[in-house]
Amino acid sequence: MRKRTSPMRTAPGQQSAVAAAPGKKWDPNFYETKHAVVFKAAADLVDLLAPVADERILDLGCGTGQLTAEIARRGAKVIGIDASQDMIDQAQKNFPDIWFELGDATEFKTTHPFDAVFSNAVLHWIKRPADAIERIWDALRPGGRFVAEFGGKGNIAQIVKGAQDTLTAMGRLALADDTPWYFPSVGEYASLLEEQGFDVTFAQLFERPTKLEGEAGLRNWITQFGSHFIDDLDGSERDEFFGKLEERVRPTLFRDGAWTADYRRLRFVAIKPPA
Repeated sequence: MRKRTSPMRTAPGQQSAVAAAPGKKWDPNFYETKHAVVFKAAADLVDLLAPVADERILDLGCGTGQLTAEIARRGAKVIGIDASQDMIDQAQKNFPDIWFELGDATEFKTTHPFDAVFSNAVLHWIKRPADAIERIWDALRPGGRFVAEFGGKGNIAQIVKGAQDTLTAMGRLALADDTPWYFPSVGEYASLLEEQGFDVTFAQLFERPTKLEGEAGLRNWITQFGSHFIDDLDGSERDEFFGKLEERVRPTLFRDGAWTADYRRLRFVAIKPPA
């Protein structure tokens, strides 16, 4: 194997999330086969990034690497980082010619600045957003851009309420704020970016109902992304939870033979001013 000198530096002992909540275990095969919509639905985000040949771009929270590869296909020199070693291993297997490495959104450092930082479906897992924004700022050259999409205010509201109400009906304690996610408004996140020094040139919060695969789509979604709802349930309790949850939300979230996640996405472009 050829020796490579890493352009990234990560803080020792890092444990918190890039593409996951702290301590969350990710199954890359389950992610690719049952949740490919995560990267497929955001393909046009790469158009918003508009990478050009020889630009240095960081894909923050790259998952299994599909959008990283699309950025590379357009000629950019891209590096993908993710906090999950399993995701990084799968990304490297999928795209062996692209550089992937372990990195934490709130702690990573780089020895060479990037022309752009790109991120899809990651920042809603970061409950220390100002720390991540500071790391991204430091990673960009003057004039560099930050282009991202993630869950915004009201994202998956029906799924969350349905799951919490179901747990309550089962006699389980379900706190309204007991989730691993951060879903800010446009104003809230734009303010954080501006406090860091970014110029926010584009920001949009929009509805994107997202079809999940098959009759088990909602169960698969909870298992991958909302496992905190079921971690304390045994096998029979999980079956009861899923049955009652599906009954509760079926009138609004089951359409044309498939489950739909009530996604609301926040998309933006922010520029680090020239020196």
